[in-house]
Amino acid sequence: MGPLAASGEAEPTPQDDAPRFLNRDVSWLDFNRRVLALAMDSSVPVLERVRFLAISARNLDDFFQVRGAVLAQNVETGLDDRSPDGLTPMEQRELFRERTSAFAADQDEVYTQAVALALTDMGIHISDYHELDHRDRAHLDSYFNLQLFPVLTPLAVDPAHPFPYISSMSLNLAVVVADPTTREQRVARVKVPPALPRFAALPDGGRLVPLEQVISAHLDALFPGMDILTHHPFRLTRGADFQLDNDEDDLLEAVRDVLKRRRLSPLVVRLEIDERMSDEVRDLLVRELEMDERDVQVVHAPLDLGSLFQLTALDRPELKYSPWAPAIPAALLPHEGIFDIFAAVRAGDVLVHHPYEDFESSAVAFVEQAASDPSVLAIKQTLYRTSGTRSPIIRALTRAAEAGKQVVALVELTARFDEQANISWAETLEQAGVHVIYGIVGLKTHAKVSLVVRNEGGHITRYCHISTGNYNPDTARIYEDVALLTCDSDICADLGELFNTLSGYSRDVQYRRIVVAPQRLRGVLTGLIHRESHPEGRIALKLNGLIDSEIIEALYEAAEAGADIDLIVRGMCTLNPAASTAPERLRVRSLVGRYLEHSRIYRFGTGPDADHFISSADLMPRNLDRRVEVAVPVVHPGLRARLDEIIDLSLRDNTLAWRFDGTSWTRATGTDGVNAQAFLQEGAARRSRGGD
Repeated sequence: MGPLAASGEAEPTPQDDAPRFLNRDVSWLDFNRRVLALAMDSSVPVLERVRFLAISARNLDDFFQVRGAVLAQNVETGLDDRSPDGLTPMEQRELFRERTSAFAADQDEVYTQAVALALTDMGIHISDYHELDHRDRAHLDSYFNLQLFPVLTPLAVDPAHPFPYISSMSLNLAVVVADPTTREQRVARVKVPPALPRFAALPDGGRLVPLEQVISAHLDALFPGMDILTHHPFRLTRGADFQLDNDEDDLLEAVRDVLKRRRLSPLVVRLEIDERMSDEVRDLLVRELEMDERDVQVVHAPLDLGSLFQLTALDRPELKYSPWAPAIPAALLPHEGIFDIFAAVRAGDVLVHHPYEDFESSAVAFVEQAASDPSVLAIKQTLYRTSGTRSPIIRALTRAAEAGKQVVALVELTARFDEQANISWAETLEQAGVHVIYGIVGLKTHAKVSLVVRNEGGHITRYCHISTGNYNPDTARIYEDVALLTCDSDICADLGELFNTLSGYSRDVQYRRIVVAPQRLRGVLTGLIHRESHPEGRIALKLNGLIDSEIIEALYEAAEAGADIDLIVRGMCTLNPAASTAPERLRVRSLVGRYLEHSRIYRFGTGPDADHFISSADLMPRNLDRRVEVAVPVVHPGLRARLDEIIDLSLRDNTLAWRFDGTSWTRATGTDGVNAQAFLQEGAARRSRGGD
């Protein structure tokens, strides 16, 4: 019995009917709704609003392909396990349908009632072909004849032509034609070429016409001599979540088989149709696709809002965020005209914060200098997602191997939707003499680490780079991540052991400093949470996702024991403060802004006795139990202060931040206008100039 009860007052109780765990799919949609809110925000530059709408649409596409497929398969296979929030597979699927349908309708409304109007105000129009004058139509007629017609292939549907396979995420036209003599009606499918821009630009550059309208206006060229009765755009989404067969002897071939199954997936999880589509054509599609009528979504905006990314390439800088050139960390600036990243790291650990600080002068420079340095003997690198064969890191690893250095690259073939790209550049690396490995069967290698072995005057010294984000210079410009450069002998020795484990055979490796999943990360984190479970306890976690039930239960216990807990979770969070007896000590917030918050930072305790970690792992079952992840402690006081700054600014932010009370997400408010991302930009620029 607590002290309040002993004094005669009621002990705090959770809100009535507050679920212990929130539904993960609803939580994900809540996150995507925060992204969509930026498309509505008139303070955001117009083309950035377009970008946020496109991001929310692409996010929803991926959600259907993966999560929608999982829920459908769980129902079809008769799985009867309940989710942590207590729903059966059928109840989960129905909730998914209900909430995604509502979200799609909201996306429609944001486009038609906000974004399209804002574009028009700035002289950018998504125009209707039928409203164009003769000159504009003549321009598009020429475009059709020269660019479109040669690549179009109409596919008839009749007794001699079976219903064609409709690829996932493709945009199509369902065309109904009639024989002018017999009046017999037929249906055909025309695929909108995915290799061409989604919108055809008119000569003034400010007006664009959806490609399906240009095709629809010229259907007589595709069906000569036939009467065109109706034509309707539609878009199909198929399941893309296929698991590897762990009994497969050849992992490369197993991944290729997954790609083939994904391309030919029979599972339809969504059909998006134009609002004017006739019932007859709709019924035909539902029947031939062998899908559930409840998975049809009627769309009022142009289909595939994700293709609005095309507009963000328009040369209208006044309608975009001001350009940001990442600062070079002061510790990595050339000394007396000479740049030596190894000398800089020997002088002290370096923490780099992207995109505020430069990826090229840190992660890329680390591997490039290692590749060209004659004192370097070996480079070992994990690669999860990168920018492909044009990646400077891939090129540097190739040069290093060709120069005779020992180069090992662990390529994660199963990074979802990047599998084919990863296979391609893994083969490129192998051809250059790089030892390419694919990790441990049954575990996805998600850790982001690089290790360099160097001969310094007859002594072997190791250097390493450990990051929360991928080795991808493209995403490093927009993803917020932190990375540590160090030559700490224990940490580097640990990474050597990790690479040996990933490339060979080992059991029960005892690491000195790093914490590795799935072996120990869950236990270490749970232990640290329990350590802080007292009235003076303090926990701050910055994450992309928090859905692990065991970790959430430990956080509930810590808060109820008196600890103050701050959770900065960009995406899914199934912890419910309202279910706790101490909701005021479980503070949940999310930052959504110009940059995608991606770093994982764990802080336990306060002051000089606090433990700080950066990690590749979110607190989700897949990260803690089914992936190879690395968390590394940050011990240098100056670098710990940098991590504290990131956390504290995230907690003070009242411009980009949203708060969650267990019932709804609401924008954080305040009069001082704290924008964490803007403050961090300014801080990076100041440090690069030699300021504090």
